[in-house]
Amino acid sequence: MINRVIVGIDFSDASRGALNQAAAWAQKLDKPLVAVHVLQPPAPMLPEAQIALPDPAWLQAMEDHAREHLRQWAGAFPGTGIEVKWGSPAEELVAMADPNSLVVVAQVGHTGIERLLFGSTAARVVKHAPCDVLVVRGEKGARR
Repeated sequence: MINRVIVGIDFSDASRGALNQAAAWAQKLDKPLVAVHVLQPPAPMLPEAQIALPDPAWLQAMEDHAREHLRQWAGAFPGTGIEVKWGSPAEELVAMADPNSLVVVAQVGHTGIERLLFGSTAARVVKHAPCDVLVVRGEKGARR
């Protein structure tokens, strides 16, 4: 039995489609919807062999901006919970899920080399999630 619907949002057009699908499922099932955006921490820079970590105020501003943007997207679906996390998008979505969740992600059309270099968040979520995963194709729904 599904107890909540979790949707990953990266602010792409494809993730807007995922949000729409997730909201429709949450409404049909009468379960809560949680929209999640995951920020990836910037890698430390090495100027002259000294590690320079990003300014905490800058990181907080990034998080605040993402939260506000997510709030705007979720505003079309009253009652939607929002969460902004730091880390790997696939790992964070999988960590949030339990066996009774439904996770919804968008399939973003990477080229073959991009997929090889970066992998696919959707594929990693499908592989590791403890629950059902709905993968929403982009508008064209075709391979690129």
